[in-house]
Amino acid sequence: MQAYDTKAAVRETIWRNGVRPGVRVVPEEVPIAFSYAGSTHAVMMGTPSDLVDFAIGFSLTEGIIGKADEIEAVEVVVAGKGLDVQISLQGDKEEALRRRRRSMAGPVGCGLCGLESLDQAMRPVPLLSGPGCELDAGDVSAAVAALGEGQPLHAETHAVHGAGFFVPGIGLAMVREDVGRHNALDKLIGAVARQGIKGATGAVVVTSRVSVEMVQKTAILGSPILIAISAPTALAIRTAEEAGMTVVALARGKDFEVFTRSDRIKMGSSAHVA
Repeated sequence: MQAYDTKAAVRETIWRNGVRPGVRVVPEEVPIAFSYAGSTHAVMMGTPSDLVDFAIGFSLTEGIIGKADEIEAVEVVVAGKGLDVQISLQGDKEEALRRRRRSMAGPVGCGLCGLESLDQAMRPVPLLSGPGCELDAGDVSAAVAALGEGQPLHAETHAVHGAGFFVPGIGLAMVREDVGRHNALDKLIGAVARQGIKGATGAVVVTSRVSVEMVQKTAILGSPILIAISAPTALAIRTAEEAGMTVVALARGKDFEVFTRSDRIKMGSSAHVA
């Protein structure tokens, strides 16, 4: 698949110990449309990278598909100043999406795409009650450190979010980046699904606060642990409790706070570095 520019060098004036001209690398941000059967379903601003992963992850977290192989093909087309990600679904999924579109009450926006009522915004989350991964305190610190080291675009720009999948005993299995935190997580979910990895085997770690949507998306992946560098919202905590998910937040250095299901975090000191 064609690669698109994810960054640009721009001129600037630096006010630091005097005034001088400079050049800074900044991330690109473009409109990205998701189209199914020739009809645009949603448009969001994002980083033009890992677009197949993005298409799969978005389709999963929006409930359009239930597993990655229900997508038959993904093609990215340049459309004006943006990109149109054209997604072909299996026949029954395509028909189900057509019925969903016909029932929509009005225009939709990023994040809650194709929902016809407020109740659907708070759709039930999968229950994470089965066997899943557990971490020790060292794993939490290692996961956050590895995520920071695994973000090349952020290292250059200091302006994008990251989402990673951390497996105990292995380390950080993969990372995805985007200017949008939801986008980065959707890309990660798509990447995990494409590789046939079970979400229950690892923890999701993100460079953002924990909103309810981050909890919902992590639950759809099937990961029982969500680690974040910032704090959760009250609704995110209630939703995580409903799902049986462990939320670890404000994870910086060796310090962190556990808000739900603390039994999955053990007091051992070992750390597994990617």
